[in-house]
Amino acid sequence: MTLRVAVQMDPLETVDIDADSTFALMLEAQRRGHSLSVYHPNELTYPPFDMQYIAATHLLESIHGAGDGKTFSVNHPGHVRNAPEKIFVTEFAEFMPPTMISRNVDDITAFRDEYQDIIVKPLFGNGGAGVFHLKPGDENLTSLLETLLISSREQLMIQAYLPAIRDGEAIGAINRIPAEGEARANLHVGGRAEPVALTARERDICDALGPVLKERDLIFVGIDVIGDSLTEINVTSPTGLQELQRFDGTDGPALIWDAIERRFA
Repeated sequence: MTLRVAVQMDPLETVDIDADSTFALMLEAQRRGHSLSVYHPNELTYPPFDMQYIAATHLLESIHGAGDGKTFSVNHPGHVRNAPEKIFVTEFAEFMPPTMISRNVDDITAFRDEYQDIIVKPLFGNGGAGVFHLKPGDENLTSLLETLLISSREQLMIQAYLPAIRDGEAIGAINRIPAEGEARANLHVGGRAEPVALTARERDICDALGPVLKERDLIFVGIDVIGDSLTEINVTSPTGLQELQRFDGTDGPALIWDAIERRFA
């Protein structure tokens, strides 16, 4: 089987080839003999939209399984668009920490009064951008809310802070440890990856998510787990494939391409 693969991603010259999951998937595709093309969303042409991300998902959805079924997008563009990671996760509330999504300052303040130690983050942020850890006694909540609510019309996500940091995915897990003095464990802001085994609780979470992800044609998904709580479901650009392979030899790119090729079989 030879596939023609188009990869939507950031410019290649900006990619860390030793860490980027998309790059690892491209290497595996090349090893299997698939032909590769790379493009940036700026190069998509057709729709009358000015919201690039939304427009891109609509464009890709129009060709997903189109015609004779020879075109397939990973992940399903419509379900990617309809599954923002910080909202999608609320479908599995039984696994989540105490959480509020709101723009109401009084409600957010009451949540902080109840849980004291909290995380405040933008609803549509990524990569740790705009994530704040407010410890008990921190007097910056009001000022922070003023800044965030003025700069965007979206709601904020507020969660009780969980000190145990652990991220995992169904084919394996890596433990992302934040740098000293940093609340965020994202690798590109100084977090470090360490090997770790999936716990029974994490396998329960994966078992609950699996059928839903399969139903929505979401093949490559990463989940964030802190302690025993599910905090995010990442469907757009999950990370960790290269770290996982270095730690225990799990070949994530091969497993993902196996799934894609089965879809065409």
